[in-house]
Amino acid sequence: MRKLAFTSLIWVVLAIATGAQNPPPTTLTLQDALQRAKANSVQFLAAMTDAKVAHEDAVQARAAILPSVSYNNSYLYTQGAGTTIPRYIANNAVHEYISQGNAHEAINLGPGAVADIRKARAAEAVARAKAEIATRGLVVTVVQTFYGYIAAQQKLTNAQAAANEAQNFLNLSQKLENGGEVAHSDTIKAQLQYNDRSRDALDAQLVSDKAKLDLAVLIFPNFNQDFTVVDDLNAAPALPAQAETEDLAKKNNPDLRAALESVKAASADVNSARGGHFPTLSIDYFYGIDAPQFAVHSPDGFRNLGYSAAATLNIPIWNWGAIQSRVKQAEYRQQQAKVELSAAQRQLVANLRTFYAEAQISQKELETLKASADLAAESLRLTTLRYQAGEATALEVVDAQNTLVTSRSAYADGAVRYRTAIANLQTLTGNF
Repeated sequence: MRKLAFTSLIWVVLAIATGAQNPPPTTLTLQDALQRAKANSVQFLAAMTDAKVAHEDAVQARAAILPSVSYNNSYLYTQGAGTTIPRYIANNAVHEYISQGNAHEAINLGPGAVADIRKARAAEAVARAKAEIATRGLVVTVVQTFYGYIAAQQKLTNAQAAANEAQNFLNLSQKLENGGEVAHSDTIKAQLQYNDRSRDALDAQLVSDKAKLDLAVLIFPNFNQDFTVVDDLNAAPALPAQAETEDLAKKNNPDLRAALESVKAASADVNSARGGHFPTLSIDYFYGIDAPQFAVHSPDGFRNLGYSAAATLNIPIWNWGAIQSRVKQAEYRQQQAKVELSAAQRQLVANLRTFYAEAQISQKELETLKASADLAAESLRLTTLRYQAGEATALEVVDAQNTLVTSRSAYADGAVRYRTAIANLQTLTGNF
């Protein structure tokens, strides 16, 4: 009994180890592929990093106008003159200890400080909009690759089915030839058809493998082909009305938002440059010790702890036109940003109409492609029956087989085209 139990335990351990070494393949939906692509796309991660950096720039710009607090410690030694008086009159004692906190605030009395904050916030908004652009562009890439692989799988299935159909036709023609019902030329034609369809199946397998590799490189951080995908190619979202897409584009278009925020940033940059013409007020408050002893009280009992304050008004008088030059630079950038905004608005209208027309046409064509594939399958079935009855020629059967393969491949390509058209349209409108 013990030996039997021990043997059973070994088999259980081996089964667990085998299962651990050969886990089931990962099944991915489109959303899974998108999430994985976001974690691996260099361009997308670079855009997200730029957005994070821009956010920190905004934090630093806001902190620049707020009071800062620091604590300073220093020791000054000066050669004495035989007494407690130092030889260098710039210093206060032979031994001087400074340990004090400093609250500092610098205020530009013009629009410079506030403009810097607005510029940083606008730049952050631009970076966020560009990150959204990168996100939507990545979606298009993933959609094309994901559904391109599914279409390649469907074409492989179609090619294998066509090869089987050609094999059946070859068997049928050979049987009819042996019975004296058809000529040997029919068998030759069937053999040629089977050879063509077999080569097509091999080519389709190669295309499918390559499409899988392309998808794997896009969504996995390491080389991994052990995955399957959920085939929802024919479950694409419906195309909304054109007026609805126009409203969505006005609200959710990141290119337009980036152009608008760029104008805001350029305008704030002009005000920031003009702030160089205005005075700057600096205020400092010190509390601590500045004494010959590093102690709260001096030897004679006086309290060393104390405070002092200083205020400085810096008024710019002459700088050889440097400030005005910076103002002109900022104004040039502002003018360019306005031109780019106008171009972005025009481009949005053009792209929206182009992408919507592409989606609309591909949707309509998809319906006819589906009908054509169904009709081609029925035509092949009827033509094969007619051939068996001696009412059709081998050429008609071959033509029906070729038509079915072509129509099914066209339908798969049409489905990918519609999916891609929807993804392109959503780069302007967001999801709908």
